[in-house]
Amino acid sequence: MRTGSEPTTARSALRMRFWLSVWGLVWAIFGTAAFALVGRPGWAAACGVLWLIVTVDMTVILRHIHQGPHYQPGHDIPPYRPPEHRHP
Repeated sequence: MRTGSEPTTARSALRMRFWLSVWGLVWAIFGTAAFALVGRPGWAAACGVLWLIVTVDMTVILRHIHQGPHYQPGHDIPPYRPPEHRHP
């Protein structure tokens, strides 16, 4: 059921985001090493920056997973109720 409040009450599939981050981290590390070995410092730096971004994102994802069901709801957690707007 759509309530119209989805943009403010949306939930994220944190476990899926975590595994996608792991996949990205592996490729960023591989890219950094491969480009550094073949003498492409610009591409190695770009992959290094990507490695840093993915690591920060993974840290945030793990923090939200450990915060409990508010950030990682299961099937037994009901959806958020839409905010009630009272007009005077």
